[in-house]
This record gives sequence, structure tokens and C-alpha cells, in this order.
Amino acid sequence: MKQQSNEIKIAFFDIDGTLKDFSKDELSDKTCEALNRLKEKGVLLAIATGRAPLTLPKLEGVEFDVYLTFNGSFCYNHKETIFSKSIPAVDVKKIIENAAGINRPVSIATQKRIVANGKDTDLVEYYDLAKLKIEVADDFEEAARDTVYQIMLGCVKEEYPLLMKDVKNARITAWWDRAVDIIPADGGKGVGVEKILEYYHLDRSQALAFGDGCNDIEMLQTVGLGVAMGNASEEVKKAADIVCGNVAEDGIYHFCVSHGLI
Repeated sequence: MKQQSNEIKIAFFDIDGTLKDFSKDELSDKTCEALNRLKEKGVLLAIATGRAPLTLPKLEGVEFDVYLTFNGSFCYNHKETIFSKSIPAVDVKKIIENAAGINRPVSIATQKRIVANGKDTDLVEYYDLAKLKIEVADDFEEAARDTVYQIMLGCVKEEYPLLMKDVKNARITAWWDRAVDIIPADGGKGVGVEKILEYYHLDRSQALAFGDGCNDIEMLQTVGLGVAMGNASEEVKKAADIVCGNVAEDGIYHFCVSHGLI
């Protein structure tokens, strides 16, 4: 069992399926209350998401202190960039080529844009989960030469080997079984958490994290106390230290109350 501190100094939260239900646009009143009461106790509030900074939802009623985006590849606070790690250009090119070989359109994310070279049902529905629309860009090839932090596409596990053939410094992370996020090989939410803890001079025992997807596993295992949502998959629950209630039933709020955090 990991060492845990009685005094939590920072809490990391995935967004979709953790802070808010996929069917909701806003935080529940109880979740909002829990976050603000944590903040009142001096706990830093950190977003930890696969989303790009451009697509972060407006979570009214709470001010977060730090943001871990692109599954940890780009972390920042209100003052400065804390960590930045992009996918090497040679691997971006190869992934796009491999995807074309299996008839899969791809979407790339830079700091300024998220554009695609086409769309299929899986990619459209993946975007729909986050209530986003795909922009198919005429200048996709030019955009792909920019600094790319993440690549998204519809894909199932059987396609992974072909998609990643001859790709040296990027890897797949996924929280849905019909799509993937591709990130730097030495990236991930766990790495992002480590960089943020280092920045704030905090020990992992002072960190708490909540998540529900497979891309949250590394984060849950990096902090002192990793909490899986009740709606998480069995794989995520097994990787966590403890399981709280379902996001639809204010799992975060009830966990924080029952464990004396608020």
C-alpha cells in the first residue's frame, strides 16, 4: 500500500465521467461544494484531462489552480507553463500514414488548433462524447507540421499494431474502446502529475486523484491516494487504492465528507 499523508495538499480530477456526468454540461451542486471546500482548506485543485486547453469546458462555480491537459503532455497554471512535451514530427507523419493504411482519419491537436483530415463514425462519436465537433481542414498537412501534442482517431485494439508500426516515440492511451489518444512515449497523466508535484515542491503522499478511465490509471498509481469512480471500469478500480460512488451520485462529494477531507 502506498504511503499516504493525513494532509492532502493537491487534488487531481479527470473531467468526463469524474467531475461531471457525460450527460451533463455542468458540475453538480454537491461536486462544486466539495471542490470549493477543499480549496478553502488550502488544497490546490488540478484538472487532469485528455482534452486540449482549447476544449476545456467552462466549469462554473470553481476556480482551478493548475491544468494537466493532453493526458499530461501540456501542464500549466495561471502564471506559466509547467511542462510541455510534444510528439516527434517523424512519428506524427508515420502515424498519419499508418492510419491512412487502415482507412482511419485522424485529428491532431496543437496549442492553437484541433483539426482532422476526415471523419468516420467512431471519431465523430468520440468527439460527441465531449460535445465537440470535428473540423476537417484543407490545410491539415500544414497543421500537422506544427507542434503536435496529441493525435486522436477512431480505433479498436485489433488495429493498434498496424497503427503504431515503426512509431518510435509515441504511444496509445485510451479511455473508450472505439478510439484512442496518441501521446509522447514518455508522457501520460502520471508524468504530468510528477511534473506538477515537483513544481509545487509536494510529495506524492500529499496528492489525491479521482478518475474513471484507463488513461487515468497511471495518475491514480502516481499519487498517494488514487480514487476510482463507481462508474469506472473494473481495470481502473483494480488499479486504484479505493473506489468512491458514481459520478451521477456525487461520488466525489460523499468520499470527501466520509474521509474527513471537507
